[in-house]
Amino acid sequence: MAARAGQSFFQRWGIHLAVLLIVIVWTIPILGILVSSLRDRDQIAVSGWWTAMTTSAQTGQGRTAGADAQVERDGAFVISGSLFEDSDTRRIISYGTRIQAPTEHEAGSIAELRDGETLQVNEDGSYENISPVAFEGNRGQRVFFEASTLASFTTENYRTVLFSEGIGRSFINSLTVTIPATIIPILIAAFAAYALAWMKFPGRAILIAVIIGLLVVPLQMSLIPLLKLYNGVGAFFGVPAKTYLGIWLAHTGFGLPFAIYLLRSYIAGLPREIMESARIDGASDFEIFVKIVLPLSFPVLASFAIFQFLWVWNDLLVAMVFLGSGSNQLVLTGKLNALLGSRGGDWEILTTSAFITIIVPLIVFFSLQRYFVRGLLAGSVKGG
Repeated sequence: MAARAGQSFFQRWGIHLAVLLIVIVWTIPILGILVSSLRDRDQIAVSGWWTAMTTSAQTGQGRTAGADAQVERDGAFVISGSLFEDSDTRRIISYGTRIQAPTEHEAGSIAELRDGETLQVNEDGSYENISPVAFEGNRGQRVFFEASTLASFTTENYRTVLFSEGIGRSFINSLTVTIPATIIPILIAAFAAYALAWMKFPGRAILIAVIIGLLVVPLQMSLIPLLKLYNGVGAFFGVPAKTYLGIWLAHTGFGLPFAIYLLRSYIAGLPREIMESARIDGASDFEIFVKIVLPLSFPVLASFAIFQFLWVWNDLLVAMVFLGSGSNQLVLTGKLNALLGSRGGDWEILTTSAFITIIVPLIVFFSLQRYFVRGLLAGSVKGG
């Protein structure tokens, strides 16, 4: 008895540790994308997102103002200004005037240049270039420096992506594709699953076998035949090929086999006594389906809704084939792929776009996750 209790204890803790590990592995990349999306380009270039809360050092260069900015003071000529903008959060540690020695002088110290000329660069980036004779030329003195960057975050990346990169329009396009492409297969599959579970008709077993067989058909294998069929039907009725209707039907067709299989397994496991009592009371199959089966099947409907929504939202291949790549049709994954191709070095844009992409699936999953496991496991023991 004690051995069994000890075994149960270790099994329980093993499950908890496994779940914790999965959560950590899943959470760390999401956290990295979020933190990177709130940092600017310079911070991402010099340090990883895990150092976002610490001060990091980076090198840089600037140039003092030209001779036209000089003023005469106490018999000397002075050029003053700042190497940084007002909003810059960097602090200079050391500086130099030669690329061979970029950290030759500490911030705040005076560097002796040539012919009595001196330069002083302070921590905040302000400088004073003093010469006993008038400066000449429009190019100022080049300054190399090492600066510490304070931890800072910005929402400018989100403003750039949403209002300048076309992500907002692609976001609407993805919602336009995903919501109907999730609702339509659920409606069709629910009716089909009830019919296959509780209605007797010739060929039912063959139909169930065909549906199970369709689960293993690769999507890529059926794309071109389905597109040719749709284009032929569209040409016959005068309907354009690249429309939202086409991609709704495509996602419906690809999602129906799994939807029918999942829903039938659940609906077939509902108590037979409820169905028989309803039929004795004179209820039709449609009334039984609407008033009894649908309310009891909400967990499995929510489970499939999560699967279908995530699959359609993250889809790129079907969207490119059935919807096109125009700016007014490009879905969010397609737009992100275009950014990756043309803006491969702009990590702040890419991470911001990626986080915007996963926000909606996260909301959907956490809203329906309490039904997820219940819907998947129900009907797995017994069936009709």
